[in-house]
Amino acid sequence: MKEGLQLNRRSFLGAAASAAAFSIVPRHVIARSGGVPPSEKLNLGCVGVGGMQGGGDVGGVGSENIYALCDVDENHLNKAAEKRESAKKYRDFRQMLDKEYKNLDGITVTIPDHMHATVSLWAMERGLGVYCQKPLTPTVWEARLLARAAEKYKVPTQMGNQGYSCEATRVACETIWRGDIGDVKEVHAWNGGGFARGVKEWPKEEPVPAHLDWDLWTGRARLHPYGPKIAPIEWRGYLEYGTQMVGDWGVHILGPANWGLQLGSPTSVECIAVDEVNPVTFPHYACKFEFPERPNAFVPSGKMPPVTVYWYEGKMVRQCRKPPEGLTEDNLKGCNEIFVGTKGFLGTNDRGESMRMIPESAMEGFKKPERVIPRIDGGHYKNWINAFKGGAEPCSNFKIGGPYTEWLLLGTICWRFPNEKLLWDGKNMRFTNNAAANEFVKPYLRKGWELKMV
Repeated sequence: MKEGLQLNRRSFLGAAASAAAFSIVPRHVIARSGGVPPSEKLNLGCVGVGGMQGGGDVGGVGSENIYALCDVDENHLNKAAEKRESAKKYRDFRQMLDKEYKNLDGITVTIPDHMHATVSLWAMERGLGVYCQKPLTPTVWEARLLARAAEKYKVPTQMGNQGYSCEATRVACETIWRGDIGDVKEVHAWNGGGFARGVKEWPKEEPVPAHLDWDLWTGRARLHPYGPKIAPIEWRGYLEYGTQMVGDWGVHILGPANWGLQLGSPTSVECIAVDEVNPVTFPHYACKFEFPERPNAFVPSGKMPPVTVYWYEGKMVRQCRKPPEGLTEDNLKGCNEIFVGTKGFLGTNDRGESMRMIPESAMEGFKKPERVIPRIDGGHYKNWINAFKGGAEPCSNFKIGGPYTEWLLLGTICWRFPNEKLLWDGKNMRFTNNAAANEFVKPYLRKGWELKMV
């Protein structure tokens, strides 16, 4: 994109400029410098305003001015517009961004996973901040792309894993760093849900509803026949569009582990169990990631030992997940992530919205550790909005959310090679011992929807 595209609305005269010279600066640069009063509302565009979370994200940023609404489903678009009568309406995000980028400060992206990178990149190239729902992308390559784009364009970004803004996630991290459970050797996390379970071939073609632009919904993916068993909800279970539960809930559940253990990039991933493999939807599977010793400035030694992270989804929660030695199944109630340390256990639940020492007796006399991580006032959306107005960089910005998403997505690859340890070279984004696995690192890009690494 030409540099001129990064000049968005209400450019201003530099305070230090003389009468003979002045600077035109993008709004987001002003915002990051604190030049925009907190009381002034941002102009935001919302891409995806229906489905699973679209309405929620529009409401989440509703403290600001919703300047434009965009959805490939006209029914969703019109319903959202009933509450935002002044907002401009678009079916195609490309038209919205090309016509309105000068009038916008940022956008929300609440659409199927396979189009996250495309829409987010278009916005960042035009100087706009982005709040993108989790998982950031469905492929490792796209996650790296968005992390690099955030670094290049320097706009406020946030991945929608709201647990990162929660008090309990921060307390969990600080408790681990204080050494309450000793060195963490294992983490176990799980979710038994799923989308499109039992679907093992493409649904029979049905007429595309008049209110839906199916070609645009498909975007960069292969063009398949429309079916209500795909859109607007079940797409998350399809290999072509989603990431199943590791992307739907794993990115929430494992947030405390990613942050508290400063995980970075693993050295390997291995599928330890899998069932119902088919060419269309994700199977039920369990996998483990091995991470090497890592630096951590928050602990006295300055480093953390190697750790193995286990993920179980679908029926594998019942079939494979067992209580760690020293705990019972009752001890795990109210948790979906367990840290196993050399001195004890810690559990978190939901999106990292609660934490406790395990077993219950370990909470006797527990005192919260000294605060190390700054707290967030107003929640995850506000954390992003404040960054436009001189606040700190958002806690799950793409430079954080990108690398986190990268390692999680190795789970969506490994089940194709059960019981084989896939060695991962994170720097070069490749498996060193399985060429076939490397075919799933990058996305399929339909003609006309190509992406290039930044």
